[in-house]
Amino acid sequence: MIIIMNSDWTTQVLEKFAYKRSLASLREEQLFSVFQQPLSADEQFALQFLYAYMPLNDLADYNGELFLSHVRASLAIRNKVPWGSTVSDHLFYHFVLPYRVNNENIEDIRNLLFNELFDRVRGLSMEDAILETNYWCHEKATYIGNDQRTVSPLTIIRTTLGRCGEQSTLAVAALRSIGIPARQCYTPRWAHCDSNHAWVEAWADGRWHFLGACEPEAKLDQGWFSAPAKRAMLVNTRVPSNYAGPEEITLQHPWYTEINLLDNYAVNKTITIKVLNQAGSPSSAKVHFQLYNYAEFSTIVTKTTDQAGQVTLTTGLGSLYIHAVGEEGWGSILIHTGDANEFTMVMSKEEVRGGISDIDMIPPLSVDSKLTSAATEQEKQKNSERIQEGSQIRAAYEATFVSLEQSSQLADQLSLNGDRVWNVLQKARGNSHEIYAFLQNQSPIYGEWPLLLLESLHEKDLTDTFQITLDDHLLGSLPLIESQDTDLDKSFTSKYLLCPRIHYEMIAPYKHRFQERYSEAEKELYRGQPEAMYERLAGEFEIIEGMNHYNGSATPLGSFELQKGDRLCFHILLIATARSLGIPARLEPTDLRPQYFMLSHWTDFCSEGTSAPALGYVHFIKDIAADVEEAAYFHNFTIARWTKGMYHTQMLLFGKKDVFDTPIELVCGQYRLITGTRLPSGTVKVRLAYFDISPSTTTKLTLSFRSKDMEIPILASLSADAMDKELFFPQISMKAAVQPRGAVIAWIEPDREPSKHLLRELRELAPAFEAWNGQVILTAGEDKLTASFSLEQDAALPRNASFHLDQSYAGLNLFQPLVVPKRMEQFPILFVLDNVGRIRYMSEGYKLGIGKEALDAIHAIANSHQEID
Repeated sequence: MIIIMNSDWTTQVLEKFAYKRSLASLREEQLFSVFQQPLSADEQFALQFLYAYMPLNDLADYNGELFLSHVRASLAIRNKVPWGSTVSDHLFYHFVLPYRVNNENIEDIRNLLFNELFDRVRGLSMEDAILETNYWCHEKATYIGNDQRTVSPLTIIRTTLGRCGEQSTLAVAALRSIGIPARQCYTPRWAHCDSNHAWVEAWADGRWHFLGACEPEAKLDQGWFSAPAKRAMLVNTRVPSNYAGPEEITLQHPWYTEINLLDNYAVNKTITIKVLNQAGSPSSAKVHFQLYNYAEFSTIVTKTTDQAGQVTLTTGLGSLYIHAVGEEGWGSILIHTGDANEFTMVMSKEEVRGGISDIDMIPPLSVDSKLTSAATEQEKQKNSERIQEGSQIRAAYEATFVSLEQSSQLADQLSLNGDRVWNVLQKARGNSHEIYAFLQNQSPIYGEWPLLLLESLHEKDLTDTFQITLDDHLLGSLPLIESQDTDLDKSFTSKYLLCPRIHYEMIAPYKHRFQERYSEAEKELYRGQPEAMYERLAGEFEIIEGMNHYNGSATPLGSFELQKGDRLCFHILLIATARSLGIPARLEPTDLRPQYFMLSHWTDFCSEGTSAPALGYVHFIKDIAADVEEAAYFHNFTIARWTKGMYHTQMLLFGKKDVFDTPIELVCGQYRLITGTRLPSGTVKVRLAYFDISPSTTTKLTLSFRSKDMEIPILASLSADAMDKELFFPQISMKAAVQPRGAVIAWIEPDREPSKHLLRELRELAPAFEAWNGQVILTAGEDKLTASFSLEQDAALPRNASFHLDQSYAGLNLFQPLVVPKRMEQFPILFVLDNVGRIRYMSEGYKLGIGKEALDAIHAIANSHQEID
């Protein structure tokens, strides 16, 4: 029987389906021929529902057979699992049926995951089935930080690694594959540290529960992130539908709904923003709620004012930067949500030109995390054993990857540099055999070029790009490269002609297809006049914004077939076409303008009658009075250009530090510099500086940071007996550890978050810790060690770091009572000691930037001459 929640909803679905079908008329056969097959009423309507709310990119890149297979599997699974009848139609359509979780590549995986999991969860309750599914996810993947493109669940399984957004994509896909409603939850940006986080909510027996994806706990509603979530300003999820549920709706878009889940995690309140024009009347505007994060004001939600000029939001008790823009102007105010329930801002068209202002962004206070249902010691022990078992399963699979020995043999066989070959094969992980075969097949013919192609890709591309795609780009590019009558070096040619990667789209074959489209005369014309190619493509392509609601892009070939997409998709298609015809091309790094290379310089693609934007330069001057150790883009400063009533951050290289030597080229206009000094409490001391960039001139600008004024209290002191005690294995006394420079001691769970974040920070900050040259002691209890970790020195960690085993937690039991009365259980636990054994800094549990804060404490101790000689 066809599932209908109500007639209005059904009518809306069918209307949106018809509209999407009309949009995708150029791919009618590929997408909609499945409706000519015999379909049940349930199958037909489920398909129509998926198409109705499908992102435009998916209409471009995938075919109807994939979606039909997914629908049939979902409906069949609903009838097989014991809880299928308890899941309402409303939950099924919104949180089980959807095939997409994030911006991952879509693959036909529902039956595959079901077959993996069903025997493991058969006979379990829904709650236990959720827990068991997460153990399976842990067997398949663990955490690593990487770029913003979300890989598919199969790629995560293939590589065993993923960031939190990818781990949660895998877990949601797995839970849905056994008929359990699941959704990916995000805090878009933390208020107290520079990052975000994603986890999972799963529905069981009438209520939603949270869990950390691939990070099993003994019970639901537990996770290392539960404490920081209490400091969140927003937790949300996106539903591909005009969803009407019990949660607060933060955005009701025609093609999706964003809902606010903060009430499940943090103390909050509902605030009202009232927007007025200069006459004091209500003003129509879009209101952007922004947090300081990664040195920019990042929008966590945008809402449109009602007829009274008002918007409301349920949010945490911290600071927000509010920016409104509409036809009557714009306006910005800083608010602290605890100060009032209603805040008023007045719109203006007055531009900010020059000047400096300081503001403080204060996060919600830290709150102790109390578990709703604490696990027993027996449950904790069982959970620890399952984690160990899962790590062993994962390690056994990782042992099947191409080895260093196999890589060296291949390099010798192909006369290629062994380090370079191992670099790409090691990064490819579970895809290493595919990359191995590509090199083995193509390098005997084309020498170094296949390796150069692989080196031109992002690291993540090596895990999900296959030979058919690599062959297309290699064989489609080399004849053009060989015919180039230029002095371009291999590095440049590899990056802007050979490389298939344009932005963060999925890499797929396209070069031969685009080359076949044009006659030789057309190709010759476009190589000499790239603007003619631009005009042709622009005339064929329809720009449609607001229909790609997962922050992804279609493949160039998909955009070409559909001939519709947002402006970024068009620019990706433009660059891909140019490279396919032998025209070096790129998206300009700071603002993603499409450009081609001709006559020894980069030129913007421009339509007839328009011209490229005027350019100028900013030259940053170092503030010698600032106490910040090092300026780094997106770490503690950014610049943003004023366009259409808002500041838009310029996309300089993440972490770029060499910002003082050479002026940076920018499009002319008005800019805002943000610098931020984050304190251990999470508060940020922000400085805003406004400046202009004029044509062909250089603006000199001091990169000025506010002082940290950091006090380093004495939290506790080790006794003489404690200083002499031999701890850990290998043994070391605290007296030896802290002499002569002090010490950092950290207890970690090496294979779990958030300890992995700390280890990553220590690797990134290795030069600074080595310059300090005190001891960095990393230790773990026997119960925290897994098969994927050994106590051997990690080569990327500071050279002054060492690993030790803390048997029975004798070391932690020595430190912990000195600082806090309760047992510390949230790892990592880190202490900074001065050179006489006084504890000067402590951190427990999740907080990004612990490594930097430890360094700040070390420097503050040294600068205040608090070390005792």
